[in-house]
Amino acid sequence: MLRMTVAASVLAAGTGLAMAQEPVKACLITKTDTNPFFVKMREGATEKAKELGVELSNFAGRIDGDNETQVAAIETCIANGAKGILITPSNSSAIVGPVQQARDAGLLVIALDTPLDPVDAADMTFATDNFLAGEMIGKWAKESLGDKAEDAKIAMLNIDISQPSVDVLRNQGFLTGFGIDVGDPNKWGDEEDPRIVGHDVTQGNEEGGRKALENLLAQEPFIDLVYTVNEPAAAGAYEALKSVGREGEVTIVSVDGGCPGVANVEAGIIGATAQQYPLLMASKGIEAIAAFANDGTKPEASDGKNFFDTGVKLVTDSPVEGLDSIPVTEGKDLCWG
Repeated sequence: MLRMTVAASVLAAGTGLAMAQEPVKACLITKTDTNPFFVKMREGATEKAKELGVELSNFAGRIDGDNETQVAAIETCIANGAKGILITPSNSSAIVGPVQQARDAGLLVIALDTPLDPVDAADMTFATDNFLAGEMIGKWAKESLGDKAEDAKIAMLNIDISQPSVDVLRNQGFLTGFGIDVGDPNKWGDEEDPRIVGHDVTQGNEEGGRKALENLLAQEPFIDLVYTVNEPAAAGAYEALKSVGREGEVTIVSVDGGCPGVANVEAGIIGATAQQYPLLMASKGIEAIAAFANDGTKPEASDGKNFFDTGVKLVTDSPVEGLDSIPVTEGKDLCWG
């Protein structure tokens, strides 16, 4: 079922858009409308749309992985005369065809957070360096475990079996940071390192994280390191450990930097998390659509990268030598959700 709300329909006097007879229309399409990450993304897009006089429509999938609803949203945006689309794709490759239809219709399409596959299927991507985010927590985990890293028993909690690009990048970044040969860097699950107990999927939510780690604990009860693709999955993993009395024995690392996740770092549930900035991604995306509508300008990538990098920081109260990080107190000031 398609869900939409009109977030703004206001013309701001004094802007380049104010002289237009009709407001510029834009769409934000997120994976879900409940994850705090996407809630903050919608907030950033809405605030910037009001500021620039852009009429913004919000759409969301029912669950993470719901490609069908995102396809319907793109079709609606084209039909409604939008000038641009911001999208966090649930399936990075399956959405490419509909995205191309939008671009062929003259829309600017910007991927947020999750690159398309291939990345140039969108006009630009505004995102965290997801490989770097994973690499940071991988390096932190290796240094934190010290000599125990050589015999670690690692559980890998990912998003979905479809392996969206953000899923692969964080996973492979973590393994690289930990010093594990990733095999094919374009997919997870083909590694041969005996320290990896296994991979499971979480749909990026707490219940999925709990079930995924329960599955892996059934294979290896003495897992001592858990990689999680995001903080809701980390919270679920912790509940699985708690149910077997091992919550104080296992290191959990994650990516997101939401306020609940940072609080879990403070509480010792998560050892370290890589913090990203969804509000900035979305607000920059609306600015790009407004500029494109005004004079056809398209956004440019950060130097040396094929996307616009919105930054990432490691948050932990247990810093390790040689790796930049910020404490929980600073992470709280920058968190979202």
